[in-house]
Parts: sequence; C-alpha cells; structure tokens
Amino acid sequence: MYASVKLTVFFEEPFWVGVLEKCDYDSICVCRVVFGEEPKDYEIYEFLLKEYRNLKFSSPISTDKIEKDKINPKRLQRKIKREIKNTGVGTKAQLAMKQQYEVNKTEKRKISREEKEQEKERQYALRQHKKKEKHRGH
Repeated sequence: MYASVKLTVFFEEPFWVGVLEKCDYDSICVCRVVFGEEPKDYEIYEFLLKEYRNLKFSSPISTDKIEKDKINPKRLQRKIKREIKNTGVGTKAQLAMKQQYEVNKTEKRKISREEKEQEKERQYALRQHKKKEKHRGH
C-alpha cells in the first residue's frame, strides 16, 4: 500500500494558494487552501498540523495503480528540484479541483433556490395577512 500527500504553494492573484494532493494506491483527492499573504515554512507546517483534519478534500478520482519503489535520495532531491522549478498543479489535481468546484456550485444553487422559494412564501403570507387586516374592520 502506498500513500502520499503533496502540497504545492503558488501565487494566484491576489492571494497565495496551496493545493494539497492526497494520493492513495489507486486514487487522488485534492483540497485548495487560500493563505492570503505569502506563508512562511513554519506557518505552513503549523497549519498542516492543526487544520489537516478539518480540510475538505474532493471525492476520490481513480488513477493508474502506482508501484512504489525505493528511490535513491539523490534522485529524489533532483525530482523535488524539478517540481519546485515547474510551478503549478498537476492535471489530475486540476481535474479533481474542477469536479469539487462543480459539486459545490450545484449545492450552492440548490440552497439559494430553496431560500428564494422560502422568501417568496413568506412575502405571500405577509400580503395575505395584510389583506385580512384591511377587511377586518368592515
């Protein structure tokens, strides 16, 4: 079994944004976090320690099964340097973030639609009440 968590921090006008990619054996989940001003290393570490459990990750997206081999430390350092040089987020993470965005958008639409209907019902009831108040004296 293989699992890893990767955090990519980048500047997205006007805030600093972090994307957490949680890779399991055959799936990937992502979470987007807005930091505001540029976070220091220790601030990111504290954030992960305190808030990791509260983060809302996207639903898992299946990926090709990844075989984890032991990587030479020097090769790992070179890989990390390449990833640091290559700013941005992986395509699977972007896809997962897009899906999460769509899910959130549909939920928000549903909630706002219900609120509008409740407001209309309340306004209707208020109008009916006012009509009855006017005719009460006659």
